[in-house]
Formats: sequence, structure tokens, C-alpha cells
Amino acid sequence: MNEHLEGYSKEILELLASKDIKIYDEVLIEWKGLKLRGIILPKPVYGDPSILIVKLDNGYNVGLDIKSIMRITKLGSAERSREFKRMKISPSKELPLVSIIGTGGTISSRVDYKTGAVYPSFKLEDLYTFLPEVFDIAFLEVEELLKIFSEDMSPKLWTLIAEKVAKKLGEGAKGVVIAHGTDTMGYTSAALSFALQNLPGPVVLVGAQRSSDRPSSDTALNLLAAVATAAYAPFGETVVAMHGSISDDYVLIHRGTKVRKMHTSRRDAFQSINTIPLAAFKENKIFLFTSKYRRRRRLEDLKLVNGFDEKVALIKFYPGMDPTIIDFLVDKDYHGIVIEASGLGHVRQELIPSIERAVEEEIPVVITSQCIWGRVNLNVYRRGVELIKAGVIPAEDMLPETAFVKLSWILAQTRDLKSVRKMFLTNIAFEISCRRCPEHYINSFTGIPIEKHAVEVIKLPLSEKS
Repeated sequence: MNEHLEGYSKEILELLASKDIKIYDEVLIEWKGLKLRGIILPKPVYGDPSILIVKLDNGYNVGLDIKSIMRITKLGSAERSREFKRMKISPSKELPLVSIIGTGGTISSRVDYKTGAVYPSFKLEDLYTFLPEVFDIAFLEVEELLKIFSEDMSPKLWTLIAEKVAKKLGEGAKGVVIAHGTDTMGYTSAALSFALQNLPGPVVLVGAQRSSDRPSSDTALNLLAAVATAAYAPFGETVVAMHGSISDDYVLIHRGTKVRKMHTSRRDAFQSINTIPLAAFKENKIFLFTSKYRRRRRLEDLKLVNGFDEKVALIKFYPGMDPTIIDFLVDKDYHGIVIEASGLGHVRQELIPSIERAVEEEIPVVITSQCIWGRVNLNVYRRGVELIKAGVIPAEDMLPETAFVKLSWILAQTRDLKSVRKMFLTNIAFEISCRRCPEHYINSFTGIPIEKHAVEVIKLPLSEKS
């Protein structure tokens, strides 16, 4: 019996053996009146041994109770079911060079058949086999810098990624694509927005909400849009490229300091907050939604202002919050604190003395809002005025995660409280929206009329065969 069948019940083993079925064989199963076609998978470490795990043709894994299986028929051997043909690709060096840096995440995930989960195992060339059209857009070079889950990202790794991006741009890349997990993508995009200045080309973070082994995966279109943006977009900014709708019709390009993941699993999870998306990619065209962007600069203008202070905390205010939480951070020698406050930027009165203590000890305290849209205004209510007197720094309309990253970046350069305040309130990478500018919110969940909102359209110079 196939060694991968270990863990399954005696009843499942006998049933499969009687049909000469092994792990990864393709089968047709009659189960509770349904006919299900799929591939037999190894049993996860955890779970009922009497449940047979099958990957269906639609990409989903299901568990079938052996008692409810009426008939099982072998359709193909494991070797044939798992047969994989690589496409022969001949990239043109006449196309713009785009460097792709792998860090992990769902976009590079594979199925772990022992646990049933996905894990980061990234060989970017694997993506080429199902996306040959990307070679009509750019000449690609790839490097797997990291192989981590998104939640394992850290300020030290932001520094490493920024250094690698600067190196790739210095070696002639017209743009850089960073394959990244979606959960912390907003933090990394903000970090690179501050660390990489005067960019000669776009730095595009891209991910996937659904792994490439699923037919509903958003990997291909997202990656195609990211490469196109890196190669041909006129701006030199750090951005995020992710699906703009639940269909495979367009990808939105969000500024790295203004983007947030708004849904746990939808393909159109990412939205620009307190601003419109910078651009979109659709049908081999880049649609720009604003003329206010930083254009590509000369390579010699590129500045790497790197480094992030790891002793910065982001905490969420809640009713009844104990002020000793702030005291604890002060006692532990934290260098900065960002508080995600309520409404316009309020916290309970009992926290004021602890905040005053932090500021007196030269620890900057930044106030952001828990609200998704809008900006902090500490001049409306008395509590806000009390916070101003305590010495806090209002984060304007910055996302809490962007404020956290920005404070970390600033504190790696200076600990002088006056300098920190000045730098924090300076708009460096479009992290602060103009107070007097009209805001046009585009909801990516309901879709947008791409062509109607575009102020500039860039058509990719593809060959006739494309």
C-alpha cells in the first residue's frame, strides 16, 4: 500500500486497495447522490481517519465520510494525474527589465498534503508555466529573497527588502515587483514608500488571496498587472497591485501608504483609504486616475533612507483601557507609541497622565483613528484639546499601520522629539491627504468604470501575436 496512505482507517485502506487506488490517483466518487471527480490526497495529521480527502476539479479540498461513499472508480494513475509540462519560453532582452523578488505568501504557496494547509515554497519560474504572456511584457529576472509567511515579516526584513530593491534598480531594472503575503502587505508597502525615495521606476507589491492550485486564484492577473506596471507606468512610487473586483477583469494599483486589506478572503480585498487608487490595469492598458504622481527619476537621484526602529508599539484604545499598558511600554524603554484612538482621536481621561509621562520622557505618542475613513481632529472636543496639551502628534488621515511604520522609520533617523514631530507631519509619500482637496472614494467591492475615471491611458507596446 502507498506509504502516503498512512493515517487513514482500515476501511479506507481496504476500499482503495480493492480498486488499486493510490494517493494522487484521479477518481470518480459517487457520494450521497453526487458524482465527484478529483484526486486522492494524503490524510492530514489531524482529523477523522475515516474521512477520505479529495481535491475536486474546482480546486477545493473536501472530506468524504467512508460510510457515505457508494462507489469509487479509478480514472487515472498518480503519474498521469500529476503530470506537469513546462512551457518553453524565450524572453526578449529588448523588452524592459523587471526584477521580481520573492518573499513568500499565498502568491507563491503550495499545498502541504500532510496538514491540508498551504506553505511558502517559491520558485518564481514556476509561475511562468501558467503565465507565458508575461514574457511579451518584460524581460524578467527573479530572485527568492525570503521564504516566509506574511505574518513573519518584520522591520529588519523591510530594511533587507529595501536594500535589495535599490540594488536591482541600480543594476538597470526599469521596475521591481515584490511577491508578498497579503496580510501584512500594507505595512511593507508603507515601509518601502518611506525608505525608497526619488525612484527611477515603480516598486510594485503583489500578492494573491487564493493559491495558484485553485481555479479561482487571482495570482495570474495580479502578477501580470504588477509586471506591466513596473515596466511601463510613468510614476516612480511604491504601490500595491491587487484585484479590483471579484471577477478577472482588472487590477487596481494603490499607493503604498494608503492601502488596506479590507476583507479576509475576497479577491477584491484591497482598497485605497481616504484617496482614490493611483491607477488600474485592464486589457493590456494602464489607466491613471490622477495626474498628481511622482514621475520616474534619474537613477542617480535614487535615495535609500533605510532603517526602522523596532521599539515602536501600535496599540488599540478600548473602553476601560488600563493606563498601565502605556506605563509598561515606557518602562520597557519603547521609543515610540502609536495609539489607534476612537472617532476623531479620543481616549479615556485616565490615560492622559500616562501619555504625558511618555512625552516628558521624550517618547513620541501618535494619535490615529479606529475609523476607516476621515482624519484625526483634536480641536473639536475637550478630550482632544487635552491630548494636544499632553503633547501628542495627530496622524491626520494616515492609516494606523502607516503611522506605525512612519514613526518607526523616523525614529531610526532621529530621537529628537521636535524633529520627530516635524518629520511626522511632513507629507513624504502621499501618506497625508490634502485637507482642502476634494476626496473621491472609489469602492473596489462594487467595481468602478475604469475608462470613465481615467485621466491618462498607457497602452502596452505588445507584439501582434499578443
